[in-house]
Amino acid sequence: MLEIRNLEAGYGPINVLWDVSLSIAEGRVTTIIGPNGAGKTTLLRAIVGLLQPRKGEILFRDRPIHGMAPWHLLEAGIAMIPEGRMIFRDMTVEDNLILGAFPKARRAGVARNLERAYTLFPRLRERRRQLAGTLSGGEGQMLAMARGLMSEPQLLLIDEPSLGLAPVIVNELFEIIADLKAEGRTIVLVEQNTHKAVGVADEVYLMLSGKVAWSAPARDVDLAVLHDLYFSR
Repeated sequence: MLEIRNLEAGYGPINVLWDVSLSIAEGRVTTIIGPNGAGKTTLLRAIVGLLQPRKGEILFRDRPIHGMAPWHLLEAGIAMIPEGRMIFRDMTVEDNLILGAFPKARRAGVARNLERAYTLFPRLRERRRQLAGTLSGGEGQMLAMARGLMSEPQLLLIDEPSLGLAPVIVNELFEIIADLKAEGRTIVLVEQNTHKAVGVADEVYLMLSGKVAWSAPARDVDLAVLHDLYFSR
């Protein structure tokens, strides 16, 4: 579904990604792990058009998308759930969700997708009239995930969903990701919790210093070996 070929990207004069190539298969969960500063978030930003590549190609369903604006990529079927939630704190939970259905083709299905979001995340139904800024960290992450699903994306990018959350909430969020996987959704998951990330994945990529250092099917991953690579032991 998504092909990234020899990608280089960065910020100002600083290059972060170096000759990154990877493949995302349809209907599967691809996990990208690595330490802070490895380039994981930069890669997602390049995919959704928030960062323009300096070199290389990004192909979505065999169509080049590098250089496209983020809103056009959302309309094409790519949605991102950003690190740190990035919800609109002064708007209600429901208004945040409705904003997720921004693409014109999705507006007619707002009521259906709201009901779907409230079924996946029952606590959001209870808090639908609350300001998003009053939610707990876990509830805010649930809102960010539900908002990302409102556009009915063909490809869903999830950046560090467990960041700063209690273990019980992390378990709940990964159960939801597993449910989305069972539905056949195509997901790219960036995560530092290697046990959880590998457990839900079909394919695993390890990034170090802006490069893909290693990859394998999740079923073949030995966590001890992965951790040795992760920490460069």
